[in-house]
Amino acid sequence: MYYNNTMPELPEVETTVRGLKKEILDLKILDVWTDLTTKDKRKDDTVSNPRYFILFRKEIKNKKILSVERRAKNILINLSGNKTILIHLKMTGSLFYGTFEKKYIHFIFYLSNKKNLYFSDVRKFGKITLLDTNIAHNSKHLKDFGPEPLEKSFTLKKFKERLNKKPNGKIKTTLLDQTIIAGIGNIYSDEILWEAGIHPERKTSEIKELEFKKMFNAMKKILNKSIKLGGDSISDYLNLYGLPGKFQTKHEAYQRTGKKCRKKGCRGVIMRKMINGRSSHFCSKHQI
Repeated sequence: MYYNNTMPELPEVETTVRGLKKEILDLKILDVWTDLTTKDKRKDDTVSNPRYFILFRKEIKNKKILSVERRAKNILINLSGNKTILIHLKMTGSLFYGTFEKKYIHFIFYLSNKKNLYFSDVRKFGKITLLDTNIAHNSKHLKDFGPEPLEKSFTLKKFKERLNKKPNGKIKTTLLDQTIIAGIGNIYSDEILWEAGIHPERKTSEIKELEFKKMFNAMKKILNKSIKLGGDSISDYLNLYGLPGKFQTKHEAYQRTGKKCRKKGCRGVIMRKMINGRSSHFCSKHQI
């Protein structure tokens, strides 16, 4: 069977953020450690740059953790002193909390309760940087993201308006566009389109009103369901305690190539096709 690495998406990052809210609020960061080092100029403003790490360490030592939030696939840890730590897990990153040892640890936050927050990252693609809290959401790291799909203010009308910004785009590709809607990746776009009965290559301009509603409802339902199940661990994701999520046991389309469609009354088979460089899984019959 074909497998590809999948980046943690909205439900996985939200699961991590909710865990952090339970464990690290009001603690102080006593110190930090890393073995990351690079001369890659694209990472000049991250802790992978040794010079930046020295400044980062100085700025966050003995700062109190005030709040934790998620923006798209980014984790934001807001500190006293108007500083915000931004963490992006990228392809293989995970945050672990406690005193246990895990593999591929490349960054450690030493906390005031004698426990640690570990950043594990097999491929070292992850990003850790520091922002000024009051302008964090307008920084280059966050300013171009579309709206959050689970916000109450994100209505069907806004959903349709956002997707229609790419009228000639294939719907699968448009759902993946983080400037249109934040947080949806390969897994959840496949599952949303399966649930809504929409072929991934359909142009946005061809989608009817009722289909927009089906897709909107599927998006809310599936993202919330995955959060309740602790996210999806078909690839590398583990939660704050080193445990996998369970949404991968509920896939209807993603990585079910060649298997019978489980939609009631459907006689289709799940197919896989590359669409604009990304793998897509869909039913051969009911997704039209």
